[in-house]
Amino acid sequence: MATVAEGLQSQLRNIESTYGRSIDEWVEVIRASDLRRHREIVAMLKGEHGMTHGSANRVALFAIDRLAATPAPASLEDALYPESRRHLLPLHEALMQQVRALGDDIELAPKKAYVSIRRRKQFAMIQPAAKHIDLGLILPDAPDDARLENADSFNALFTNRVRVRSLDDIDAELVGWLREAYEAAG
Repeated sequence: MATVAEGLQSQLRNIESTYGRSIDEWVEVIRASDLRRHREIVAMLKGEHGMTHGSANRVALFAIDRLAATPAPASLEDALYPESRRHLLPLHEALMQQVRALGDDIELAPKKAYVSIRRRKQFAMIQPAAKHIDLGLILPDAPDDARLENADSFNALFTNRVRVRSLDDIDAELVGWLREAYEAAG
């Protein structure tokens, strides 16, 4: 009778044979996709690569374990801005310059996909997207407008979101909202 480990290895060999790539190659496909959630990886493997649900599930679980064992990126910027998002790094740096100018009592709490910005409590966050940076703010009394969006569909911890697409978006109005959120968190 085969052991569980032997059964899993047999399943991985069958996946390699059926889909024409080694498991290491599938891990690289997943790494390059920037997807890290099991459900998203399974959907991508099924939709883009024609895998059955069982095969996609097994590859996703294997890849998640392998990627978790990968050494952490050297810096916060490397973690948040892989090659596919590297073009957003100047926006991140400009936003961080404005954050640091608010005061000496700011704490940065890096998370997996964003940076939480705190004073006594969290007041903002910076999260890269594919083509812009989302700046989440806690501004309970701020009216929604085209630029200062309601954050309900973005992140429940924040009241508002600003999509920063260029350096020109980091203007006096945005800095004012950031300062207002900072002051309310003091």
